[in-house]
Amino acid sequence: MSIFGKIMSAIFGTKADAAPAGGGTAAGSGGTAAAPAATVDVAPILDAAVKAKGEKLEWRTSIVDLMKALDIDSSFSARKELAKELGYTGDSNDSASMNIWLHKQVMTKFAANGGKLPPEIKH
Repeated sequence: MSIFGKIMSAIFGTKADAAPAGGGTAAGSGGTAAAPAATVDVAPILDAAVKAKGEKLEWRTSIVDLMKALDIDSSFSARKELAKELGYTGDSNDSASMNIWLHKQVMTKFAANGGKLPPEIKH
């Protein structure tokens, strides 16, 4: 699985993958199969992940901390790989610029996939 795929799975779970085959809830009405369109509140998920780590991680502003909170490799090489996956065209050796871009892209992708972000996060 790609690094970005791991991030998305950590936030949205595998229900997006399971939804087409997820007709197993026979007790529910057919209308509940539209679960992928449901909004996922991102902040409580990431806040809980940070709390579980027992570290001060600023996922709202740092791609490194977001990845650490989700137990995803946050090394420079992993972030370069993530940047490649997301189509970064800047200098991947300029880690500060790349990290800012990565965080913005990940937040934008969360929002585009039904993620509800805190109002202070600009995407």
